[in-house]
Amino acid sequence: MAPLSALLTLTFATTATAFSVNSGVVTTARPSTKLYENFGFDFAEDQAKNTPSIILGENNYKKWVNSVDPNNMLNRQYPILTRVRELGLLEKTAELGILSKLENLGLTLEKTEELLPVLEKAGVLSLVANNQQLLINGVAPLAVEGAPLLLPVFAGALEVGPAAFYLAAASFAGLDAYLFASGAEVPFVGLSAGAVAGLVLIPLSVVSAVVGGALGSLKN
Repeated sequence: MAPLSALLTLTFATTATAFSVNSGVVTTARPSTKLYENFGFDFAEDQAKNTPSIILGENNYKKWVNSVDPNNMLNRQYPILTRVRELGLLEKTAELGILSKLENLGLTLEKTEELLPVLEKAGVLSLVANNQQLLINGVAPLAVEGAPLLLPVFAGALEVGPAAFYLAAASFAGLDAYLFASGAEVPFVGLSAGAVAGLVLIPLSVVSAVVGGALGSLKN
């Protein structure tokens, strides 16, 4: 038993020494997660050394550009009210009777007031408030500039009722599914047409279904 005890003692001592801090064994250091403008390369230029502090960083750069030209493309906001007036969208809305059609479907002023607390509870209003810049310069131009073509279509769908929006949702989703199934690709790019078109078709399908469901619930 003596040799066995000596062997176990030697094994435990060797194991303890291997995991000791001062054992002399080379351990792999955890890589640093600190970010650098030069991506951490020694041969890359240091932005803080060759860039004036007045334009160093995105926030400082935007402030400087705004001080040079207040009407610059970087900080410019899409003029929603101006474009609505220039395109005569309010007049077209009235001519198409969109408001009266919505009222016939059950969307009255009282219903609208009841929806506001629901939207706030769902976080929709907070989402809009926190993404004003994106909505003004990203979503608003598409909606406003395309409104002269979309308003007649929307008015016709309201005339039919929720079924028209359900049909539109199914059509958008079906078209995207067909593009995927057919393996169609975007010319000169080689990307999947279903994936590219899906960036537009899928949101349109979801919005159409939501609008149809909302209008259907108003009738109930």
